[in-house]
Amino acid sequence: MSDAQRTPDLAAEAPFTRADVELLERRCLHQGFFRLEALQLRHRLFEGGWSGAMTREVHRRHDAVGVLLYDVARDAVVLVEQFRAGALEDPASPWKLEVVAGLVEEGESPAEVARREAVEEAGARVGELIELYAYYPSPGACDERVTLFCGLVDSEGLGGVHGLDEEHEDIRVHVLPFARAWELLQAGRLDNAMCLIALQWLAVERASLRATR
Repeated sequence: MSDAQRTPDLAAEAPFTRADVELLERRCLHQGFFRLEALQLRHRLFEGGWSGAMTREVHRRHDAVGVLLYDVARDAVVLVEQFRAGALEDPASPWKLEVVAGLVEEGESPAEVARREAVEEAGARVGELIELYAYYPSPGACDERVTLFCGLVDSEGLGGVHGLDEEHEDIRVHVLPFARAWELLQAGRLDNAMCLIALQWLAVERASLRATR
């Protein structure tokens, strides 16, 4: 059999669904702002039959939204800088440059979150909002799903420090020419998934954005 015959059509629907997983037990290991669960399960195998029972820990989070703020007229991006506990041991710094981001609360749409967080974190009012991708950052261990946007803004006057005191946010706003943001990406300074994905998209699409607006 040729490789082409053995290779499934990845454009077709996935061969397995949730119905092909048997959840045997679910235990809560920790409940704080986020939840950690231990799942005992088994699943169908590609070559037929079922796997043995296995335990997997899953970090359960709210879904999240990221929005790259872009000023078409000035060819500038708006990034935010803040302390990140998960990067505490980063050899350079636990303060990270990122796109605006936030968690989806009950009853909110991702687009509503994008517009709300742009105001809260950067003092920016988004005009046109373009949905880019939805993805799982780490599906082996976390159920979080991220929806990523590009939001068109007027960056004049943006800057300073923003954030909600009740959420212990201390967020500094940077307005950068796209060329400078790209230099930072190439230098490894922009090292989180939302920022990397959004700026790679903008590198491809910015000429068409500037030509049509």
